[in-house]
Amino acid sequence: MDSTPAQLSTAELLHDLLAADRELADFLNELAAVAASEITGDLRVLAGITLERDKRTIIVGSSDAEARKMDEVQAGFMEGPCLHAQTYQELVQVPDVQYETRWPDYMAAVREHGLRSVLAIPLELDATAKAAMNFYTTVPGAFTETRSATAQRFADLVSRALRVAVRIARYEELSDARQRAMESRTIIDISVGITMAQAQCSQDEAITILKTASSHRNIKLRELAEDLVASLGQSAPITAFED
Repeated sequence: MDSTPAQLSTAELLHDLLAADRELADFLNELAAVAASEITGDLRVLAGITLERDKRTIIVGSSDAEARKMDEVQAGFMEGPCLHAQTYQELVQVPDVQYETRWPDYMAAVREHGLRSVLAIPLELDATAKAAMNFYTTVPGAFTETRSATAQRFADLVSRALRVAVRIARYEELSDARQRAMESRTIIDISVGITMAQAQCSQDEAITILKTASSHRNIKLRELAEDLVASLGQSAPITAFED
């Protein structure tokens, strides 16, 4: 893809979005707003981005409240151009929703909102995530060959930015999970020591006692450990982490 000044400007903007410290959902909203402005021209365009991670977590980003409404409606029906593009990784064009026979329930909702044409473009991510970008307008046949080509060029840039954003989010989640695991281990280790002292038993025996009590009380081992430490009038221990 040739690097025109406009594309370089867009790439720089996407870089700035990635550099900012924000949640993935907020990043998607910003991304959708940029997407809408990229192909608007003399025509108002709504944009939405649907991201599915690990086949379970769905996050929707929208350029504005109206676009969010349409993406939420589409998610509610579990059908529509964006979900089709996301699932099958193929571009979907609806020149005029008045004559579209696919996804009848969703198309009826689109018509009720006065929208007439739709363009959905799949975004290329890794094996753990799927995404697509959705564009809506109130004008039939609005997504001409030129405007569609512009949208697809922008989608290439968005795919690269979103791959990085998803990777960053995954690393942060793994880091948080490791920290929670270490914090749990700390409080449990302390409770094992307390039990060894109180019951005059070995470490293995103390662990067995705690696990048995956890099962009988139907609570997690960490919760039992926190209760035990608190019963001695002690606050929860702080786990130290090095930068």
